Amino acid sequence: MCWQFKIPINILLNFNKNVLQTALPKFDSVFSVDCVIFGFEEGVLKILLIERNEEPFKDWWALPGLFVGPDEGIDYAAERILYELTGLRNIYMEQLYTFGDVDRHPEGRVITVAYYAMIRLSGKSELQPVTNYAKKAFWHPVAELPKLGFDHSQIFEKSLDKIKRKISYQPIAFELLPEKFTLTQLQNVYEAILNKKLDKRNFRKKMLNYGILKELDEKQRGVSYRAATLYKFDRRKYAKLFQKELSFMKE
Repeated sequence: MCWQFKIPINILLNFNKNVLQTALPKFDSVFSVDCVIFGFEEGVLKILLIERNEEPFKDWWALPGLFVGPDEGIDYAAERILYELTGLRNIYMEQLYTFGDVDRHPEGRVITVAYYAMIRLSGKSELQPVTNYAKKAFWHPVAELPKLGFDHSQIFEKSLDKIKRKISYQPIAFELLPEKFTLTQLQNVYEAILNKKLDKRNFRKKMLNYGILKELDEKQRGVSYRAATLYKFDRRKYAKLFQKELSFMKE
């Protein structure tokens, strides 16, 4: 007598899955995160750097970057790495680009995911690494940037190109300014990022015509020259009404 047994399909699927999991080898992956943080202070566009305390590139200046843990998500790793190497917390960062040249790391194949952010330096000037990987963290003028460790000069250039393009169609300049600012301060941000002089009259006319600046009944304090009127960026009005591109690339 021939006996036939019908095995439920879900048991077969689970069995095949377990067999595959047992048979397939596990991959070893090596990823890192590098953070490109821009700030603006006293008319100068700055970048956040560290002085490395570990080989390779010990004593070199570099972007804040470390390896991603084996059980760690990329976004979480970016927050952790920035905090450990600089002491900064609660910084919103966006993924910029993935750098995967075979020889970008002297110890082997390491793929890095670059994150970038633009922040106000008010209250964020004091930096304190909480790990021995970095001797110190500091803000450095973008215009005077030396050669950095690894391929970090390339990562920086990619980030700078990104914000140069983005500033032409999104109001990212306001992320670098205090809540209340003058039109001169606003123009200084655009000129620092674009690395070019803008006509003062045309710039002010264009910005005011967009209707996204709220003029305040306040003026600068503590200045030796004629105090200028302060403005605020009207985020609600921008979100509701603004659809055109902010283009400052052409006069």
